[in-house]
Amino acid sequence: ILAQAILEVPQSSESAANSRTEMVSPADKRKIVKKRIKKFSRFQADRFKRMNPAWRKPRGIDGRVRRKFKGSTLMPNIGYGSDKRTRFRLKNGFYKFLVTRPADLEMLLMHNEKYAVEIAHNVGAKKRKEIIERADQLRLTVTNRFARLRTEEGA
Repeated sequence: ILAQAILEVPQSSESAANSRTEMVSPADKRKIVKKRIKKFSRFQADRFKRMNPAWRKPRGIDGRVRRKFKGSTLMPNIGYGSDKRTRFRLKNGFYKFLVTRPADLEMLLMHNEKYAVEIAHNVGAKKRKEIIERADQLRLTVTNRFARLRTEEGA
């Protein structure tokens, strides 16, 4: 009886269009926890302008950072790693999937709740438009949707 009632309800073209433009939310809503947000900087990089702050492992025989003295600079190690289930996730909860042509979107046909599309930087405006149109049809989230898309002015 319920199935018949559902079949009898007519769907207007407006509601079908609205369902396509609805935002898709990620299937896994697990909270992303970063154990450390602050970057690991190179020991004594704050003292010398010539020294790059990018992390380098201290290898000196007397280095207090290498020997892990109390109060010295922290060294990165495996314990600061993210949870395996949330690693590489974007802030919106999706995994990033790089796309260079509209045909690449077909791989995500059944995975629109797990992956978000990111259009590669070397894709032109014409192909970007095609990718975005196809992504809307497949209800895929596009992270850089408005990048390098020209709108007509004074038309």
